[in-house]
Amino acid sequence: MPIIVGPEIETYLYQILPSRDPVLSHMEDQARKRGIPIVGPTVGRFLHFLALLHKPKKIYEMGSAIGYSTIWWAKAAGPDGEVHYTDGNPDNEKEAKQYFKQAGVEKIVKTHVGNALQIIDELPGEFDLIFCDIDKNGYPEAFHKAYPRLKKGGLLVADNVLWSGTVALPSKAPVDTHGGRKWVEAVKEFNRLIYETPGLFTTIIPLRDGVSVSLKLK
Repeated sequence: MPIIVGPEIETYLYQILPSRDPVLSHMEDQARKRGIPIVGPTVGRFLHFLALLHKPKKIYEMGSAIGYSTIWWAKAAGPDGEVHYTDGNPDNEKEAKQYFKQAGVEKIVKTHVGNALQIIDELPGEFDLIFCDIDKNGYPEAFHKAYPRLKKGGLLVADNVLWSGTVALPSKAPVDTHGGRKWVEAVKEFNRLIYETPGLFTTIIPLRDGVSVSLKLK
């Protein structure tokens, strides 16, 4: 699997990270033991940092698993924030709710079980920030759902936009990541959309598996 950031740099970044609160640390342990996909502490801190800078009050999260990234967003949004958790697995939601209560953010997190690409159609109004972390084959559709629902000045943030470096491989090169070539092409299409859509200003940060940040200018 291609390396995005050299292993020595990856190790260094994790070594210098401040300790997380007990809830997040426990979730990280559970993710390691059970193979649960979470953004991890380096990306989690970056998401939290973005929210502290941007000050979003209404956040929609596409794909939340056990709610690890949700807590990073919620703590930055503050007591008057509104963070929408989505996941297709009711067991994940049940577990996430326990973590939200332990983290003290249960009052501002609204949970939804089902397809994040459909749930967004059921919610009213615009969002200050939308975070995409669903199955990668859904990324292009996620863009088309998210873009019109963002406020002017809102942020579209996505994880895994470098997809283990596979986006840089030749188009016919074999791919051994989950989802295969179809998922790689979907991520590449998402990246094309966020860079080429008028009215968006985008940058990709090669942190962990790649995080994109797009600002809606108009």
